[in-house]
Amino acid sequence: MIDEGDRIAVGVSAGKDSLTLLYAMSRLASFYPKRFEAIGITVDQGFPGADFALIQEFCDRLGVEYHVVPSNIKEVVFDIKKEHNPCSLCANLRRGMLNTAARRLGCNKVALAHHKDDAVETFFLSLFYEGRIYCFDPKVYLTRSGITVIRPLIYIKEAETKGMARRLQFPVITNPCPANGKTQREEMKRFIDGLSAFGPQTKDLVFNAIRRKLWMGQ
Repeated sequence: MIDEGDRIAVGVSAGKDSLTLLYAMSRLASFYPKRFEAIGITVDQGFPGADFALIQEFCDRLGVEYHVVPSNIKEVVFDIKKEHNPCSLCANLRRGMLNTAARRLGCNKVALAHHKDDAVETFFLSLFYEGRIYCFDPKVYLTRSGITVIRPLIYIKEAETKGMARRLQFPVITNPCPANGKTQREEMKRFIDGLSAFGPQTKDLVFNAIRRKLWMGQ
């Protein structure tokens, strides 16, 4: 995923996953055999009272360059479009702004904090709500933006990012979105948790199937 001379923009939502990724990438850069630089970028969605001062302090402690990109995503999604299921449009807008900012800041790659649980949830969301077999790739080149997207936490479980954020006391900021906790993804989390009735390894088996069939083509 990482090559010599990369300048990698880490998408920082200020949640536990993205802060874990930013911390890991900053530490990895100090000893990885291929020299690279990681910076943090937050797309401010425009919710009132958003304050990223603690994230700036966190980045200062890590010695990581940090940028906040203002946006009117909240206005577009909730006030203009009045989306009942806002997550897809919001995610697309945030990714577009993140990639644009990354290119402007001289980055050739963007690192996203999707983990193993995200992959399994995305697979089932696509299957049940779109009728297709799909999951995001661990590494993909975007021809329009010229950015390569990488997902370094893809083999990490969500429980591990929770534990790391708690142990190291990351400055996690609660998502101010009114749809937080009420999305199709949250419903899918509960569904997947129920699959443990078939055995404790069920989620891992689904992930391995995704890896073999969608990412490795076996």
